[in-house]
Amino acid sequence: MQQEASPTPHLRVLQDRGHTVLELRGEVDIAAAMEIIPHLDRVTAHPGVRLVVDLSRVEFFDCSGLRLLYRARGRVLDQGGELLLVCTHPLTLRVLKVTGLARLLPPCLCIRDSSGSV
Repeated sequence: MQQEASPTPHLRVLQDRGHTVLELRGEVDIAAAMEIIPHLDRVTAHPGVRLVVDLSRVEFFDCSGLRLLYRARGRVLDQGGELLLVCTHPLTLRVLKVTGLARLLPPCLCIRDSSGSV
């Protein structure tokens, strides 16, 4: 796994087996979302992008986070890419289910192995 710099305190970008991994961290609220959007847009601007959005290190997730996921989904699909969502936190999973986003973007309950790979 190749790690890039953390562009914001709320985001780490990694490369893993042909996928770009956006690891969101901490509290994903409107302030964090505004910092993350430019990086999300850069990553999803390429045709055929293979993207993993990892929410396993998220402690708080509100409607701004939902908008980020919906934006990522739309941009990836427009580019003919693939998007996987990793989510293990019960409250975040509940938000995804209650809002219906889990139907459009089913979360994978993956766990990182000792090397940090999903």
